[in-house]
Amino acid sequence: MTERRKLVDVDMTATKPRRFVFVLLENFTMLSFASALESLRIANRMAGREIYAWRLIGEGGDTITCSAGTVFPLDGDLDELNRDDTVLICGGVDVQGATTKRLLGWARREARKGLLVGGLCTAAFSLAKAGLLDGKRATIHWENSDSFAEEFEDVMLTKSVFVIDGNRMTTAGGTSSIDLMLKLIADEHGEDLANSVADQLIYSSIRTDQDTQRLSVPTRIGVRHPKLSQVIQMMEQNIEDPISPSVLAKDVGMSTRQLERLFRRYLNRSPKRYYMELRLQKARNLLMQTDMSVINVALACGFASPSHFSKCYRAHYETTPYRERGSHAARLSV
Repeated sequence: MTERRKLVDVDMTATKPRRFVFVLLENFTMLSFASALESLRIANRMAGREIYAWRLIGEGGDTITCSAGTVFPLDGDLDELNRDDTVLICGGVDVQGATTKRLLGWARREARKGLLVGGLCTAAFSLAKAGLLDGKRATIHWENSDSFAEEFEDVMLTKSVFVIDGNRMTTAGGTSSIDLMLKLIADEHGEDLANSVADQLIYSSIRTDQDTQRLSVPTRIGVRHPKLSQVIQMMEQNIEDPISPSVLAKDVGMSTRQLERLFRRYLNRSPKRYYMELRLQKARNLLMQTDMSVINVALACGFASPSHFSKCYRAHYETTPYRERGSHAARLSV
């Protein structure tokens, strides 16, 4: 099938293409990277000329492997960039391990030039580790938000699909790279070009930085009971200091017995059991994504003692927190 090409008027006075430098970390997520790159490619095609250019770099400057196992050739090492370059660091699985001392030093040095620097998917971790997000708003994939919030208290973490705060940009991963790039394209070349790029991508619902990355509670649990959704939201916001079922019930205007029946009917478990599962899920994320001690993980998830935490963890996951962390580290080293 022959593609229908639509040219969009852009400012012809700006002849030099804007260059994006993609820094690919080991085990980066291909979807986040490809979504950003394809948006630029299509923008060039729809504009009828090269308004964007790009370069792929990474440590060593040879090849890099994404989380799907595909090997990508690089255009260069972590070299010095031009002052008008835009840097996008692409993260993915085990971003902690991929964020090396050399990468951090390079990022700090280039950021001092005043470059626009972004982190796609989990690469917000790399920016924060380099101190480039201190005092700024940012976002990261929801699966990494617990560990990020624990480690970087000076960063104002949001649940947005993407965030632009001054000369720093972060995305939540997945297709949120498209939303960021469409915003940049629109700001630089107008809404018409951005909309044409979205049409080519069959991207019918363009999101802004006001949109959140996770589904609403009713959509996520498949239940549209307003009071149940309200209680679950309260649970999710109070992991470190759990609220008793009686207080939760009172806050939404029902008895403890009514709350119990509501959870049994829609979720086939008690409020206490559901709350425990939320806390254990956060604990598992912290064990796998941070260097926090098991004791500190237990406290961050509302457990009064390591022994109680270990007992609950083993009952739910059939392994201890220590073994979970050890087996995870072993998988990453393979």
